[in-house]
Amino acid sequence: MKDGKIFKITPIKKLSDEAHPAFIAPGLIDNQVNGFAGVSFCLAGGELTKEGIIKATHELWKMGVTTYLPTLTSNSREVLVRNFTLLAKTKNDPELNGSIVGYHLEGPYISPIDGFRGAHPLRHMRKPDWKEFMEFYEASGRNIITITVAPELEGAIDFIKKCTEIGVTVAIGHHNGSKEIIEEAVANGAKTTTHLGNGCSNMINRHVNPLWPQLANDKLMASLICDGFHLRDEEIIVFYKAKGTNRTIITSDVTHYATLSPGEYKNDEGETIQLTKEGMVRLASQNVLYGSASPLSRGVAHMIKVTGCSLGEAIQMASTNPAKLYGWKDRGVLAPGKRADLILFEVGENDLTIKKTFVAGKLVYEAQ
Repeated sequence: MKDGKIFKITPIKKLSDEAHPAFIAPGLIDNQVNGFAGVSFCLAGGELTKEGIIKATHELWKMGVTTYLPTLTSNSREVLVRNFTLLAKTKNDPELNGSIVGYHLEGPYISPIDGFRGAHPLRHMRKPDWKEFMEFYEASGRNIITITVAPELEGAIDFIKKCTEIGVTVAIGHHNGSKEIIEEAVANGAKTTTHLGNGCSNMINRHVNPLWPQLANDKLMASLICDGFHLRDEEIIVFYKAKGTNRTIITSDVTHYATLSPGEYKNDEGETIQLTKEGMVRLASQNVLYGSASPLSRGVAHMIKVTGCSLGEAIQMASTNPAKLYGWKDRGVLAPGKRADLILFEVGENDLTIKKTFVAGKLVYEAQ
């Protein structure tokens, strides 16, 4: 490594330890991080701070995540403007070492229908509002690089088109769009889906539902939460077979509950959130998942375990593919001249064991 970039790659003929092989890969890229290690990017209570953003980033480095998108979910205009403003002020802090490239706005322009809205508060659901979005966009320093929208909402297709025109990557999610609506969204710029198979009602028509047309449309990439709770193993297998390695992104949807002790917590709405000892996070009142407590590294290991894909394919889905989706040509690959975001790790049955993490050529974490 030299000047923060990969300078040279020399292949080795033989592993130094055949019994416990260690691998080098580009750092993981997580496009959906609601929070981590007690730090939330989207809650109104427990206000977000610069110190919190730095803490979450440093904790993610320990999990092999070198680039991520802080994700703000459906909330009031005041909270979203406030948190985007703080994120923008902190984005270029030297303590972050360029790990935050931009932000993901998941909602508030998503379906208000129970099931499809998931754990998003009903009182914050609303139709796409371009003027309001531009307020968020400017508050973020024009760094909202992706947004999740329900395409069936009034005005959504025009909204998707406008987002695409200014370079914001549109994902469809938390929606009940028909085949025709989904195709129209894609024609106007939508490129991917947010956590396919989740943000969906438990009771759907077996033939007419939003899953089939998203799986069938080859122009849509699909992000999957592979924490072992959000999707059944057979769902992951089928989704992966339909989309293939090149059109699948492994994401985490991780929340600030990650690394916290199991137990019951209260959210902004005063609702009870349960974090089980197995690592499931659920909203008790609706019996729906409330994001994840598992880092992206666990999703990589679970994808390999469930589908039988290779380690290289799993890393592609958790690093190369998101970089390609957002047009980051300097990240997500091992090649001379690229940014030296690297991880050294071993592969376990249920997770990757991170030994070292480098961000822009700097050693930022080393296991003791």
